[in-house]
Amino acid sequence: MRRLPLPLPLLLAGLGLGLCGEPEPAALPGAQCLEHDCFGIFWAKKSFAEASEVCEGGSGHLMTVRSTVAEDAIALLLQNRSGTLWLGLSLPLPCTEPSQRLRGFKWVTGDHSTDYTNWAPSGQRCSERCVTVSRDLLWEERRCEDPADGFLCEYNYGGSCPRLPPTEGLLVTYTTPFGARGGDFLALPPRSTASIPALGLELRCDDEGISGGLSWGRDTPGAWSCRLANGGCEETCGEESGQARCSCPDGKVLGPDGRRCESPCAGAACQHHCVVAGNSFLCMCDSGYRLAADRYSCEDDDDCAIVPRLCEQVCVNTEGGFECRCHSGYEMLDGRCRPINHCDKAPCEQQCEEVPGGYRCSCYPGYAVHPQVSTHCVLHCNSSQCPAQCDKDADSCECPEGFVLDTDADDEQVCVDIDECEMGYCEHNCTNHPGGYECHCHAGYQLFDKNNCIRITEEDREGAFSGDLGPTSQTPTPSRTPPKAEYLHPGVLVGISVGALSAALALLALGYHLAKKRCRPPATMDYKCSSPHEKEMGLQPVTSVCATSSQKL
Repeated sequence: MRRLPLPLPLLLAGLGLGLCGEPEPAALPGAQCLEHDCFGIFWAKKSFAEASEVCEGGSGHLMTVRSTVAEDAIALLLQNRSGTLWLGLSLPLPCTEPSQRLRGFKWVTGDHSTDYTNWAPSGQRCSERCVTVSRDLLWEERRCEDPADGFLCEYNYGGSCPRLPPTEGLLVTYTTPFGARGGDFLALPPRSTASIPALGLELRCDDEGISGGLSWGRDTPGAWSCRLANGGCEETCGEESGQARCSCPDGKVLGPDGRRCESPCAGAACQHHCVVAGNSFLCMCDSGYRLAADRYSCEDDDDCAIVPRLCEQVCVNTEGGFECRCHSGYEMLDGRCRPINHCDKAPCEQQCEEVPGGYRCSCYPGYAVHPQVSTHCVLHCNSSQCPAQCDKDADSCECPEGFVLDTDADDEQVCVDIDECEMGYCEHNCTNHPGGYECHCHAGYQLFDKNNCIRITEEDREGAFSGDLGPTSQTPTPSRTPPKAEYLHPGVLVGISVGALSAALALLALGYHLAKKRCRPPATMDYKCSSPHEKEMGLQPVTSVCATSSQKL
């Protein structure tokens, strides 16, 4: 068993059947309960399955025997009566295994755990088997479908009610939820009843509710006779004119059942806090709230209206409090409103200047704000020659864009402006600037891109692009979209190259063929065409061959 805390003598004294006399009828089991467990014995011929069904109908199961204490409980429940009783042990395997502690059997609770066995001698057997126990306490295997003389049930609970204190002249009869009755139980499970005929009273073991645990009580509020269990009163039970009544000490009041004592605040409807005041209570509210007219609810105080100048600039009331804020252009720092310094969080690379409503980035001498990224700085020179920015540790110097590093007469590193106009950057006219240049076009032309010019047609002159095209005028758009630079596929380039080479070879072969044909010698003579005098020296057969190209062709 899992929990058998009481020693054997107490179990013997509290056995529901007593030590002597005839056993209970078959319809009502003999039983005994400890703190969390009850055991019942049923004398009725049933198969294993039928017995298990009865136990489960009372929210229990066939008894598991895992210790000698549980074995002693069986001996007490059996009394002096002989017979076989089903235990909660069956064989789920095809055959038994005598070498194993439980021989392959399994408890109805679904496990094999046990600290104790007491098998009768038996070899291996194959078939559906279940286990019974008898007066000699030995476990015996038998066919599950054969009826036994009775069975043992086990019921487990989370708690119990103690037996009512004995009172002279009052007989108490207890009834368990699974049907066992008697007057000598040590503990009773939940939903058990106690009948006291002399008082016309019936009590029930139920949850105490707020305080938790189990106790004896009844649905009717108030005390019963103070003779029995103090009338059920938690504190003092008194009787006046034959009427029992419970009372509580100062600072406590009777609960709804009229027997338990509780704080006056236990049922108070205070929204925030409840404070005991004698045998009554007062409701109180959190800071920032005030008690409403109903004396239970709490309402928010407008702190900003109650306390003048609560905040330095702006006060905003909140639920149960307030919040201080600042005007536009200020921020809260250490509880005070300070003017916002935009440069503190500005991403400027070098310098920052405060301007109305924001900031502006600036640069150190020799640098200028980057034209595309206003927070960055780049080297800048506004003359044709400036000192270079040198890092002596790194032994390196830098120049602004459009300048080249050089050495002056004093052997100092300087940045010299590149004259892009001398390098022919512009198609027409050019003006050089430190670090850059500007292209201009002749009359009748307009700047197409930074360097090139395009002719202005008559249609363009009369249209949107007529008028002054000086440096201050808007850059016109050409009337005809210039051709886009297209990149040829490498295969196309290879094809063009091969085609050009083939054409050149063909022309070379044709020229060679014509020259050879013009200068071809007779078949019987080995000489070359020479001067006209040679032609006159008996070389008539080849005259037609050596004629001029105009004559031949």
